[in-house]
Amino acid sequence: MPSKPRKQSMPHLVGSKWTATQNTFGWQHFQVINRKQHSGSKLIFAEMVAACDPQVRFWLNAQILRDRSTWLPGWQPFNQHR
Repeated sequence: MPSKPRKQSMPHLVGSKWTATQNTFGWQHFQVINRKQHSGSKLIFAEMVAACDPQVRFWLNAQILRDRSTWLPGWQPFNQHR
């Protein structure tokens, strides 16, 4: 019998929008454009791109997005989280 496909952790990560609580590379609003799972572990990385500058891209451990003191889900208005 074929094995069941593993349930993907954080399946809705790609396309999600985030607001950094502090300027990150000069910006606050980002979108996840790619995800990568580290082979042999449960680590998941998200490639972020700045909403206003597609040249600003970086990878981060997706677990960090759960820290509400650093990242807020969605594109939040400025000054709401300060």
